Amino acid sequence: MKKFNFTIQGSQYEVEILNLEGNTAHLEVNGTFYDVEISELVQTTKTPTLIRSVVKPPKESKANVSQGLTSVTAPLPGNIIQVLKQVGDKVALGDLVLMYEAMKMENKVLAEAEGTIKSMKVIVGDAVLQGDVLFEIE
Repeated sequence: MKKFNFTIQGSQYEVEILNLEGNTAHLEVNGTFYDVEISELVQTTKTPTLIRSVVKPPKESKANVSQGLTSVTAPLPGNIIQVLKQVGDKVALGDLVLMYEAMKMENKVLAEAEGTIKSMKVIVGDAVLQGDVLFEIE
């Protein structure tokens, strides 16, 4: 079937697999015949498992604040897929306001201040660039 050459601790071995029946292999090693039982190997995956930690709402707002108005901007370019709050809705720090797709991932945009949504600058389907204002909180 298949031939292999092995060097083990300086000694050369010519191994030929003659036949496989179930979990028994019939081998010839340097002219000597052997029946070898093959145990089943447990395959382990080489792909690591990704476990994400829970993201806590920001303690301090990184939004642009001027005259009591907080502007929340897009951290990455993407497309708006869901708007959960509208103009006039009250929000608390960390409330989910909208979701958008960026780099093939859904991202949540949270309220970065407590107050009322003064203006919503985007609608579902809009494409935004990094730094574009998404909504304003008063």
